[in-house]
Amino acid sequence: MRKIALTLVLAVVTGFTATASNPVENDKKEVKVSESTVTWKGYKVTGSHYGVIDLKDGALTFNNDQLTGGEFVVDMTTLVSHDLEGEYKGKLEGHLKSDDFFGVDKHATSKLVFTKVTPTGKNSYEVIGNLTIKGKTNPITFNMSVYGSKATATLKVDRSLYDVKYGSGSFFDNLGDKTIYDEFDLVVDLVF
Repeated sequence: MRKIALTLVLAVVTGFTATASNPVENDKKEVKVSESTVTWKGYKVTGSHYGVIDLKDGALTFNNDQLTGGEFVVDMTTLVSHDLEGEYKGKLEGHLKSDDFFGVDKHATSKLVFTKVTPTGKNSYEVIGNLTIKGKTNPITFNMSVYGSKATATLKVDRSLYDVKYGSGSFFDNLGDKTIYDEFDLVVDLVF
């Protein structure tokens, strides 16, 4: 009887020890969308426009405090300009939401899913992900920094890959100073 009890106690202690020493895997941290920002900036021959767009939801995944994944959804209907006022602001926002650009009536959200995360230094990572805009998905690579409960990244997006053709020199000739460059920037500041 003593032998059985001793064996049982050893089994329980070994089980607790094994459980306690295993690291926590895939700790998913939800992003606080009301405290996070996504700033966009688009460029044309004669200048640029900038503004913000809201995250709908998102999360980063960690393993022992190392970034291993992430997934984000952006609410395209919230796209606003911050460099214009009044009538011109309304016109630009309406045009960006139209089928000429992002077609938000049919494509109300865009999505980014991390597919590979590689540490490049302390708190720094190279991220490869799949970015979906207007129902089209393409790979994208960018750098991300994580400090405590905050993360930052800058993405350069080629709109021509997502069927956003308006004013693009890649699709139309002789646009002159009406040309809008294909690449636009997204600066992402996350709080989780």
